[in-house]
Amino acid sequence: MDNVDRAGVGVEVGFEVEGEVGAGDEADDETGAGTGAGTGDGDEAGREAAGDEERSGPEREWDREPHPSDSMRTFGAVVQALREHAGLSRAELGTWVRYSKHTVASVELGRRMPDRAFVERAELALGNTGALRKAARHLTRGEIGLAAWFRQWARLERKAVSLSTYECRLVPGLLQSEAYARAVFEGTIPLRTDEELEDQLAARMDRQRMMRERPTVPFSFIVEEHVFRRRFGDAEMMRELLDHVLELTAPRNVTFQVVPLEAGLHACLDGPTRILETPEGRWLGYSEGQQNGRLISDRKEMRLLCQRYETLRSQALSPDESRALLERLRGEL
Repeated sequence: MDNVDRAGVGVEVGFEVEGEVGAGDEADDETGAGTGAGTGDGDEAGREAAGDEERSGPEREWDREPHPSDSMRTFGAVVQALREHAGLSRAELGTWVRYSKHTVASVELGRRMPDRAFVERAELALGNTGALRKAARHLTRGEIGLAAWFRQWARLERKAVSLSTYECRLVPGLLQSEAYARAVFEGTIPLRTDEELEDQLAARMDRQRMMRERPTVPFSFIVEEHVFRRRFGDAEMMRELLDHVLELTAPRNVTFQVVPLEAGLHACLDGPTRILETPEGRWLGYSEGQQNGRLISDRKEMRLLCQRYETLRSQALSPDESRALLERLRGEL
């Protein structure tokens, strides 16, 4: 994944929303990969460590799910029905489960994935019939496999009329081979379960479909040379990666450039950058760091990002030279 593209490793954090984007949208920040109670939105150990202060306040925006699944809505409806049958208010149930009334409301509305602690305590508070435990086994997220801070961007890029990516850490997620993506996911901390890893890998490969399904959308990639020199796996895996990148960047709507090692310092050294244009003609950006991402819509900041990207395009190798470099690296394996 880049952290975006490492973006499948999700821990619970939010991204900042600059300017206009996000103000009127549904909650943009989501928990990371995983299915079922206890695999995302704060597992029991994490909640215990967080303390009562976190639980007592209003629900944080990034605790919500972007597209609640049917199973989450159904589970929430069952919780609400059992709570009302027991004659409890949301605040009273919150006392039983040791979460705020805002969290109880979010679970009932299907906006938040309940963790194991919530399920177990709610079960005891609402009659201990086993209904909630059984229902929790079927809980799934609306979008699994993508990191919390990346999901809104992933939705935006599916509708973008142009998409540009600069990457200096690892191969962009849209260009990763399956073996490369698996190696990246397997190396993340904290370690994920096999099921979560497969969800992340499936989400990564599914994202790449738009490279083939949108042949009239301009895609631009600028990647540092050292990214392709960093080894993983064996020589065959490296060859497969380079072949995969060459294949995906071959169509006429894709521009692929490499920044050579000898290019020296340049204007994009602040970190990876993503830029897209929406169908409405708006320009949005995305930047990412450790365990967080930031969606950018401020026009002044977007002008700077676009200027930096265009400047770097002039400093990078041409598309033909870039492909020749990858072919040469492949031949050296």
